[in-house]
Amino acid sequence: MTGEIFYLMTGVWALAILAVFILAIRLSYRIEARSPDLTNRSGLPRKAMMFHTITNMNVARDEETQAMRRRMNGLLLIVLAGFVVMGASLHLVRSAG
Repeated sequence: MTGEIFYLMTGVWALAILAVFILAIRLSYRIEARSPDLTNRSGLPRKAMMFHTITNMNVARDEETQAMRRRMNGLLLIVLAGFVVMGASLHLVRSAG
């Protein structure tokens, strides 16, 4: 029973981390729209330019855009921490049983 609860909780945890990652992607698109050098002018859909927004390459320098970028970086750190916690908990469960 304990194993079933653990795997149910890890599934919920994974969905929560996925939701945070989707929020970060949406924020990246908003940052790109505010940055003239990153604006999509082709009219075709493309992937989020997250590498550019994370590293602050060609991103608008106004304070509001930079605050959005810091928030996106914080969300991505939450995703990274979520993977670390998930990996550590899986390691503990497998080594105990």
